Amino acid sequence: MQISTAENLVARNPATGEIITQVKMTRLEEIKDIYVQSRDAQKVWASKSIKERMESFKRLRLEMVERMEEIAEVISKSTGKVLTEAITADIMPTIDAIMHIEKHSERGLKRKKVKTPLLLIGKKSYVEWMPRGAVLIISPWNYPLNLAMVPVLSALAGGNSVILKPSEVTPLVGEIMGELFRGKGFPSHIVQVVQGGKEIGEALTSASPDYIFFTGSVQTGKKIGEAAARNLIPSTLELGGKDPMIIFEDANLERAAKGAVWGAFTNSGQVCMSTERLYVEQSVYHKFLKLIREEAGRIKQGVSVDDDLGSMTSEAQKEILKVQITEAIHSGAILETGVHPDEWDERLFLPLMILTNVSPEMSIMKEESFGPVLPIMTFETMEEVIELANSTRYGLNASVWSRDLEKAKMAAGRLLSGAVVINDVITSVANHHLPFGGVKESGIGRYHGEQGIQIFCHEKAVLEDSGKRRTEVQWFPYEGKYPLFIKLFKSYFGKRKNYLNFVDAYIRLLRK
Repeated sequence: MQISTAENLVARNPATGEIITQVKMTRLEEIKDIYVQSRDAQKVWASKSIKERMESFKRLRLEMVERMEEIAEVISKSTGKVLTEAITADIMPTIDAIMHIEKHSERGLKRKKVKTPLLLIGKKSYVEWMPRGAVLIISPWNYPLNLAMVPVLSALAGGNSVILKPSEVTPLVGEIMGELFRGKGFPSHIVQVVQGGKEIGEALTSASPDYIFFTGSVQTGKKIGEAAARNLIPSTLELGGKDPMIIFEDANLERAAKGAVWGAFTNSGQVCMSTERLYVEQSVYHKFLKLIREEAGRIKQGVSVDDDLGSMTSEAQKEILKVQITEAIHSGAILETGVHPDEWDERLFLPLMILTNVSPEMSIMKEESFGPVLPIMTFETMEEVIELANSTRYGLNASVWSRDLEKAKMAAGRLLSGAVVINDVITSVANHHLPFGGVKESGIGRYHGEQGIQIFCHEKAVLEDSGKRRTEVQWFPYEGKYPLFIKLFKSYFGKRKNYLNFVDAYIRLLRK
């Protein structure tokens, strides 16, 4: 949590209200020079081999491992999340991403030979990757390390420079990221951290970066997409979600209850892939509701190392939740756990709230909540639940729970979602071999895996000829070539291929 002065961002611990530090904001007039420095650094970095770049990645990884506890403290104090979540959900996946890129970037960016058509006899074809240049990355506050560092690292692997604007809510995490890239073989200015709010973000977007990678809300993502389109700047937009969890009657209900509580409430529900809609088959609804209430009752909130759940990070998100839950209760929803928003205190520790008797028309079932609330509905058929799950404007992640894996796979295949997890929640994002991204208003583009590096590069097609032949069959003059081309094409593309006719026609065309 932060407030700003004229020149500084004042970082506070949202769990305690304590002021952590002040971070100097970047001035608007500095942005032009930042881009100049970024493009100069990119030329130096792009001249290095991928192997040389990965040596710097390794040094970065080892330093992060050594400083893991220090980084976890900064994340915890900046966001209000408990230390265990800082380690397991923010730091570990980032270090794992570095190791993944170290192992796979050379293969992912290696020149790839592709087939050449028979009509282009004697030529070679291949695809190679060329860095885009200066990449702008705008990252969010909920996982301030991982959701910034993974795209930064992917862009760097491809030979780009990066201008990173971390969230103004977690500026201290931005400072530690900037520090991590100083030295270790990285050129000066290869990663520049720009601190500030909306005005700085707009100025950076308008300054013509070569690529934009944004993670955040749908509303802001649309504005960035519009600005990028006006200047034909390619971009990836990782936006919000309203992820459904479907529990069939034959699921392992005890496991599913634990999964639902973790999926809905981890990081106080401030996860783009949180379980935000729970659909339970009618026949097991009452049994499952009892189980999930018991699981939620075991969660310990606080700031100690042994607590399960910290505070929310954003005061604004608390207000969104208050409106959604109040509206739902007024429309007939029942609060199974937690307390009415009218009874909330001023702190950002919110009670864990489970809502029943909800309907698809309520905003709590349609719009992203981003907080510790879980609404539950029942269903009776697969057709019904698939329609309900696909009914929102989002499509980031989903989960399906059943002991019948064929049924689960069938349901997963019909969900309009960028990812589906079977008998688990959220965790697809932790596999760096899988693409990550959404459909509908959950975003445009994918990252992670080989394509997560390749999106930050231009794909270049190269066709090579030895240059020894005098001419090509399709070059001028055309005199006498038409009937030979007819013979050539019919012998090659026809129902019955005639390679003797093909070779004869081709040789005669070369002699023309």
